[in-house]
Formats: sequence, C-alpha cells, structure tokens
Amino acid sequence: MVSYRELRTADELQTSMFTREPVLLCWSGGKDSAMALHTLLQQQKFRVAALLTTVTEGYDRISMHGVRRELLLQQAESIGLPLHEVRIPPQCVNPIYEACMEQALRLFYDQGVRKVAFGDIFLEDLRAYREKNLARIGMAALFPIWKRDTRELIRYFQFQRFRAIAVCVDPKVLGASFAGQELDDSFFRDLPSNADPCGENGEFHTFVFDGPIFRWPVSVRTGEVVHRDGFVFCDLLPIETAAPPRHPLMRQATTVIPSGGSQPVRPAVEESGFPQIAARKITKGESGK
Repeated sequence: MVSYRELRTADELQTSMFTREPVLLCWSGGKDSAMALHTLLQQQKFRVAALLTTVTEGYDRISMHGVRRELLLQQAESIGLPLHEVRIPPQCVNPIYEACMEQALRLFYDQGVRKVAFGDIFLEDLRAYREKNLARIGMAALFPIWKRDTRELIRYFQFQRFRAIAVCVDPKVLGASFAGQELDDSFFRDLPSNADPCGENGEFHTFVFDGPIFRWPVSVRTGEVVHRDGFVFCDLLPIETAAPPRHPLMRQATTVIPSGGSQPVRPAVEESGFPQIAARKITKGESGK
C-alpha cells in the first residue's frame, strides 16, 4: 500500500484537489481518529479538507482528552492539514455542543463538503446520533474503521508504528497508573480483560504523537497526574525542539520524556487548567480516542 508520505508530492496533492471528494475529519488527537485518517488516506478516494476539533473555552484544551491546544496545533502542522477549532464551554450540554458544531459544519457545507468522518468503531447509539445531526444539515457521516475488530485494530496500529500516550482514564475500569503510559506491549498486557483494547467504551483516551500520518513526531513529556470529575488525567507538556524538517521524508528522532518518578495522584487544583468534564462513559462531543 502507498504510504501517506509517498503521496505528498506537489503534483499528487494538486491532482487530488480536483478528483477526490472532500471530507471533514473529526479529530480528537487520539488513536482512533488517527487510524480513521490513515484509512482515508490509504483509500485515496477522499481529500481530507480539514481536521475539526472541539476545544474547551477557558482551558485551551481538547475537550474530554484534556490535551493542551498547543500540542493539537503541533499535530495539525506535522500532519499538514488545516485545523478548525470548535470552541465549547466547560460542562457543555448537548444542545450547546450541537449548536456550536452545526455552525462549524455549515461553514464547510458552504465550501462544498458533504461528508464528515469519525473514528467510532462499534457504538451504535453514537453513530445514530452523529448521522441524525448531520442529516439535518444535508451532510452524511463516514466511519472508516467501523466494526473493525479492536484487537486487530490495535495490532495494526502498532504494526504501522503509531505511538500514543494514555492521557485520560476511567478509574472505574483502569488503575490510575495507566494515565501517562505509552500504548506499548506492556500497556495492553496489563489491560484488564473487561476493558476494550481501543477504549471504545470510554476506558481510556489517548494522544498520538508519531506514526505514518505525521511528517515529524510531536515531542512531549508527561506532567502531573490528577483526579478530576471522575477521571484521571495525565498532563502532556510540549518539548522545545529545533525547527521541524520541511521535507516529508526527513524525520527527527521521537522524543517522549517521562516525568521524574511517579507523580502523586491528587485532587486537581484550580490553576492546573484541566477542563471540567462531567463523569460519563460516552460523550457526544468526542471524536476519537
């Protein structure tokens, strides 16, 4: 199969502007949306017009995942796609979320985009919710990794050399120590048997920092680990690096620096800046793990 980097020549990109159907991708920064993007690019049927991400106002973090907006911007730059941010308030209820999303989607509708892709895998109610809301404004949903076996999907994720860190875990299912761990063999070996390997039921959420969709890795280090609103979050901090290479085949070494020793898990203080998130297993605003 053709790799993303091999596709990114000037002639190829210019041709795709006219021959491929534009699609908007809901992007959480996590592994499922990364796999959805990777699948779309491999199919070579669609042109991904932009990434769409919800960001919590007042915190400047990706909603639900709690990842700093600065790292989201670095992901988009490395991927090489435009990023459209949808600002939502803390503790956002569905009517407000839906209004904010509709406003953003109509902007892309006016630009000729009729399809929106998601990284959902098997949650039927969430799929129906997305399809219903999109149909109201004349758009349709795509689910590039729908019904993929999650064990097989994780094996493929690792085979493709994607790398990710668990940034949010549900302590009702996973121990707090999973927060801040990289999704390597030991992570999945220690995963409880009642947890889905992709965290599709909300067991964990991730930040992807390297893989075939990136032109260069996003360098991060783990920060404080906090309990907040029924979840455990690991803050990720950007690492200052030299200017990234501009040629898609030039790669920097991936950098992930763990925090010094085990961080104490303690209640979040106000200045920690984590988004306020209601404790719930399925959040309508999520776009991928």
